Amino acid sequence: MKIIQNHRKKTITPRKVTITLAAVGGIYLAMGWPFFHFITYVGKHGDSKNSNNKTEKTKNGYDPNRKKWFQLNHTVINHPKNGYEEEYETSKAWCNEQVMQDCYIQSGDGLLLHASWFPAEHAKRIVLLSHGYRGTRFGSVAHMAKFLHEQGTSLLFIDQRCCGESEGHYITFGAKEQDDVRRWVWFLHRRNKEALPIYLYGQSMGATSVLLAAGHPLPKDVKGLIADCSFHSMKQQLRDIASGWFHLHWIESLLFRTDLFCRIFGQFHMKQTDTTNALKTNTRPVLFFHGESDTYVWPENTVRNFELCRAPKELVLVPNARHLCCSFVDPELYQQKLVGFFDRFDHS
Repeated sequence: MKIIQNHRKKTITPRKVTITLAAVGGIYLAMGWPFFHFITYVGKHGDSKNSNNKTEKTKNGYDPNRKKWFQLNHTVINHPKNGYEEEYETSKAWCNEQVMQDCYIQSGDGLLLHASWFPAEHAKRIVLLSHGYRGTRFGSVAHMAKFLHEQGTSLLFIDQRCCGESEGHYITFGAKEQDDVRRWVWFLHRRNKEALPIYLYGQSMGATSVLLAAGHPLPKDVKGLIADCSFHSMKQQLRDIASGWFHLHWIESLLFRTDLFCRIFGQFHMKQTDTTNALKTNTRPVLFFHGESDTYVWPENTVRNFELCRAPKELVLVPNARHLCCSFVDPELYQQKLVGFFDRFDHS
């Protein structure tokens, strides 16, 4: 008996190709999600609407019981508490001891943002303090607060979106924070009945946000900017971290996927964090600070921002200073530069 075998020829249909490509593309994109989530997502905490439920975590801007997956050694090394813990905690405690007024505004995307207003008697000027990535209003940016206040400076300590007592889910590296800063500036302008000079003082991501805000129309009473350890863009910052911390010298594919998730979930583009256009547009003087030993935000970022700036400018590089440590390493120089900056532009 003859057995006849029927071999069906396997064919690749357009439908199978589409399904395969979709699966491969989905896996490719999904591999970028953990990185995006890790660097941008904070979640809503410190909700200022629930004022009756405020706890120690909302007062100080963090949850002491919230566990981290891990902590990178570079973040610990560069933090001012590494070597300057006493000065850091003393300035933070001084801020918490002062009687300040809670202030609130709404962001362009509907978040309730919080700040603390601390007026000076016989004030000569107003300074808005903009903290860095995942920081709080009374963190390292507050180190010069007591000195500034004693110099006749009224202070507005802002909590960036997602931080402290401000609402939000995603940190946007300055893309949306620049508009938040701009709204706070107009808030100050409306209550500045004496037409005092206003300065915007930021650190790290807060410094980049300040520089980006200066690329937008601001009231005339804004006289200058102080940018301590600013980065040039989110994309460049991620490149520097990949190269300096993990020895990965080409991450363009990961950046592409991260930017895609930024657009979908964070509602922002990474290119919105680039300071180039803002610095070319800004006409207000800028005082730049950066620590020469900073391995968190490389000093080259501030040097690049300084070179792009077309307004009156000064660059102060502090030897042996890590990230946000310039005022801790050489407080006399830092204070001298601040006072000189104010003296020069208070009445301009």
